[in-house]
Amino acid sequence: MSATDKARNKVDNLAGKAKEAVGNMTGDPRTRDEGRGRQAKANFKDAGEKIKDAFKK
Repeated sequence: MSATDKARNKVDNLAGKAKEAVGNMTGDPRTRDEGRGRQAKANFKDAGEKIKDAFKK
């Protein structure tokens, strides 16, 4: 996995956590759910990169 992809996934994950926290603090379920979705997307991408790396070896 390239360092750029790994960093981008980490940033997306952290942004999702921040958005989820804002949603929890404000009581906005839509914002909270968007944050959770962004985290899931980042985790899915990270898993895909790890699978690609495994097949390269």
